Amino acid sequence: MDPILTICDAVAGAGGRALVVGGWVRDRLLGLASKDVDVEVYGLEPERLKALLRGLGRVNTVGESFTVYKVLVRGAGSRDEIDVSIPRRESKTGRGHRGFTVEGDPAMTVEEAARRRDFTINAIMFDPLTGEHIDPCGGGRDLEARRLRVVDPATFADDSLRVLRAAQFAARFRLTIDPATAALCRGIDLSDLPAERVWGEMEKLLLRAEEPSIGLEALRELGVLPKLFPELEALIDCEQEPEYHPEGDVWTHTKLVVDEARAVIGPLPRHERITVMLAALCHDLGKPATTAHVGGRIRSLGHDRAGLAPTGRLLDGLNVHTAGGYDVRKQVLALVETHLVPGQFYHERARVRDGAFRRLARRVDCRLLYLVARSDSLGRTGAARQSAAQEWFIGRVRDLGLEGGAPPPVLLGRHVLELGVAPGPEVGRVTREVYELQLDGAVTDLDSAIAAARELLRTADAGRRKPDGD
Repeated sequence: MDPILTICDAVAGAGGRALVVGGWVRDRLLGLASKDVDVEVYGLEPERLKALLRGLGRVNTVGESFTVYKVLVRGAGSRDEIDVSIPRRESKTGRGHRGFTVEGDPAMTVEEAARRRDFTINAIMFDPLTGEHIDPCGGGRDLEARRLRVVDPATFADDSLRVLRAAQFAARFRLTIDPATAALCRGIDLSDLPAERVWGEMEKLLLRAEEPSIGLEALRELGVLPKLFPELEALIDCEQEPEYHPEGDVWTHTKLVVDEARAVIGPLPRHERITVMLAALCHDLGKPATTAHVGGRIRSLGHDRAGLAPTGRLLDGLNVHTAGGYDVRKQVLALVETHLVPGQFYHERARVRDGAFRRLARRVDCRLLYLVARSDSLGRTGAARQSAAQEWFIGRVRDLGLEGGAPPPVLLGRHVLELGVAPGPEVGRVTREVYELQLDGAVTDLDSAIAAARELLRTADAGRRKPDGD
């Protein structure tokens, strides 16, 4: 039997009522799959509910004070836990996301419980036993109209994170934000939000929406940019040369680039998806500081390096450093600094040697660089929208076997010691110089590496024995 039905049937047998609430219901109405299931139980006291759930399977208590349990129903054929709770009242008692007093109340009505939710599309409930949708706030109509609307304007501002949730919902579900809702959001102070909560919503906006640009524009509409992302706000109305950027200002271009990047990151692991999307978002943050009219044209000379400082500030504001042990911050900065290199290599391809690719692979992941640079080139309109340079670049990267990074050094310190060199700086000097020869292709195996090391040592020794001139 379906585990949700098992829980709902058991609750009904005990005299209560169990309803599925929140995102699962919304996603079901939109025809989307959703694994996270929240069940709200009415009419049963916490201790009685807990005992009932323990009779069905394994129960982990998440929030004893406001009665939230994670339940794995025995014999239901599913490994997914189901969140089960009783309706709760939230009272604002202080500043920030922790400034709430939460109290469970099984005697609450369905209508009362719905009013504590943020948006009407999240306030729809579903009774699995009857197939009925309970929609006291009109969320179904708003879904049909693709409209995002607050449930209760009087309490909406109690949690300022809801402003960012509005932007990511608008992006993920292609919703238009109700004008009254947008006006309410613009007046909410966001300074109490911890970086981790801001990043949680931004990650959803960037990774879960097919067109993150919708969410970025919503952030602008809701007045979020000057409050949390001044680096992005600076892109608005920053001019670009029409020949290369007929789409318009840097803000418009960045939105197009982010959408292009989102389209190509699907197969990547999460930490690489995060890295590419953040690099696409930040790749032109150096343009506001470098854009000028030069010789009758609009130029942003050096914007790649100039983008490092604002990118660092934006990542600081999101507290983004690592993901799964992967240094996201380091790689995003490297991608911003090198995002022009594939095009530069292409235009100088007659003179660019293999060593230049190998040295680049020491600085940045060339696979991810290709995706960011490609998105940059395709994030334009008209004849400027092309990716020939990036396709040539990734072809060379693959031919040289650099998709996994630069080749490891053939010559190691122990090999130099075996040549009779005493431990010390000389060992490092020889290994570094031989590695440079390896990157240029002059050293291909251990034998040629040792031969090169012997020659470096012989030359150094001859230099030391050469008599000083008069």
